[in-house]
Amino acid sequence: MEIVIIGDGKVGYKLAKQLSVENYDVVMIDSNEKKLKFAVDRLDIACLTGDGADASVQREAGVPHADLVIACTSADECNMLCCLIARRLGAKHTIARVRNPIYFNQIGLLKEDLHLSMAVNPELTVADEISRLLLFPDASKIETFVKGRVELIEFPIPEGGRLAGMSLADMYNEFQIKVLVCAVEHCGDVIIPDGDYVIREGDRLHIAASHREVELFFKLLGKHREKIRKVIICGGGRVAYYLSVQLCSLGMQVKIIERDEGRCEHLCELLPKATIINGDATDHDLLIEEGIEEADAFVALTGMDEENIIISLFAKSQGIDKIITKVNEDRRVRMVEDFGIDSIVSAKTVTADAILSYVRARKNSQGSANIETMYQLVDEKVEALEFIIKSETRYTGIPLKDLSIKSNNLIACIARKRQIIIPGGDDCLEVGDSVIVITMERQIEDIEDILV
Repeated sequence: MEIVIIGDGKVGYKLAKQLSVENYDVVMIDSNEKKLKFAVDRLDIACLTGDGADASVQREAGVPHADLVIACTSADECNMLCCLIARRLGAKHTIARVRNPIYFNQIGLLKEDLHLSMAVNPELTVADEISRLLLFPDASKIETFVKGRVELIEFPIPEGGRLAGMSLADMYNEFQIKVLVCAVEHCGDVIIPDGDYVIREGDRLHIAASHREVELFFKLLGKHREKIRKVIICGGGRVAYYLSVQLCSLGMQVKIIERDEGRCEHLCELLPKATIINGDATDHDLLIEEGIEEADAFVALTGMDEENIIISLFAKSQGIDKIITKVNEDRRVRMVEDFGIDSIVSAKTVTADAILSYVRARKNSQGSANIETMYQLVDEKVEALEFIIKSETRYTGIPLKDLSIKSNNLIACIARKRQIIIPGGDDCLEVGDSVIVITMERQIEDIEDILV
């Protein structure tokens, strides 16, 4: 599969890195020769210096024969134009990163004329993720499958936690609810556990279940927090805008602190229900003055990772239970988690995951099951994949206990019509099912790939 990426920013580089590891033929276009040299020295890809919106540059990069062109420069207009030119030159599919709310709200009108296969809005996707975390504050991370009907929750086991010292089999017997621990991380090591695994303090459990069952699970644990009502957001960019729209519609009190006066005025017009404060979020006195001690949740969304980390640590020192921090640099994520801030979001990561899901789905469109959704977990050591079974095959209609599944792979959940099934040995896969697979292997493209 031949893929051309236009734009060697954070998203473009992450995509090129992942796709080259999976043995796709990747060509990257960017006008910054220094950036491209950095990429070509580290990745198994071809690079071309030039303007991605120039048809001659696209021809030289092989766009007329490409299976997919991904435009992820910093400018929406450039991305849409690049995709339009690519389709006119003969590219089979195109994906554009579109961040401006005005453009994205009209993407339904533009998509057909631009011949776009997919449009990705990183800021909106991150806002959706933060909104879920605020609705479900017990979790440190939440990924959704089957159009939001199934959730994969990351849940840290604290010191003295009720589950510490309990085996998974004992936990299932005691709580009698339909949840499945499908991955465990401890001190950097990751395993896909069986029922004999004994939970330890410091573990991070990844639990799959319906929203209702997860909520019941936390209630039984005695950990169910009060509903979040007051939220302070530091940084007034696009993520803050999308997030505030969602939170205000849910009846939450939202306060945004933004240092740019012009942006504050614009946000006042866009968000009449939110309180907008013009000030520096790194000023601790200002945060105290604006009621940080009374907030139920704190969200750090400035444009600098370092600022977000510092103000999040201050919020933690003020006793705020739910803190969400935007960190884009991968190497800083683990450091922030070590500080005790466990809800971390990244626009780069959610964008790359969305695009990789599409690429995988295109590649395996001739298989027995299509990839619908994909997330990378635990520093990309684990993948969670949602497949839709589209035809009868050797694994349909066979009890799971009679299927030979490779080690480090797990069928975590089955969605069948309106039913969510946490599978046991007697359950079978059927045509039309949505199946969630947890794997530590690379390049799983069909359910067939996890079978012996």
